[in-house]
This record gives sequence, C-alpha cells and structure tokens, in this order.
Amino acid sequence: MKIARTIGTVTLSRYHPTMASSSLRCVEVVDTIDRIDEVPLGGEMIVAWDLCGCGPGDLVALAEGPESAQPFRPDVKPLDASIVALLDQVDLE
Repeated sequence: MKIARTIGTVTLSRYHPTMASSSLRCVEVVDTIDRIDEVPLGGEMIVAWDLCGCGPGDLVALAEGPESAQPFRPDVKPLDASIVALLDQVDLE
C-alpha cells in the first residue's frame, strides 16, 4: 500500500462494462515522507478507482495490483490501482 494525493479526475468516453458508474481519480504517489506537504509532489501519477469519494488534494491510501480488485470479488474488474482509504493525518515518530 502507498500514500498518494489526489490531483484530478478521469472521464471515460468508452469503458469496460464492469466500470459503469465508476469514479476514477489521478493520484500522485508520495515518494518520501519528507515531501508529504509539498504541492505538487512531482511523483509518479497513477489513475485509480475511487472507493472512498475523495476530492482534489486529499491524502489517500492506494492499493495496487491484484489487491486493488479484491473488494469486488467475485465480480472481475479490470483494475490495477484503487483508493481504499482517506488519510486524515500521518504521524511518524
């Protein structure tokens, strides 16, 4: 799981039938905790399925790979990344 910040929304004109009524977001991966407050982060940009209803600038937890589609089992969704949590605060001590 990775920490990321939402930076935009993706709109689809054509999509796989299982992706109807989906919300897709552009997220920027936080590459180091020292840069978590920087805007823009300048990190890797990923398109992710939004399970949480996040908005622009929200810090989120990002699941990637097969784990990103697990909440939808037994349905099959063509996902590689999904937003699974909104992060209110990150404390490292």
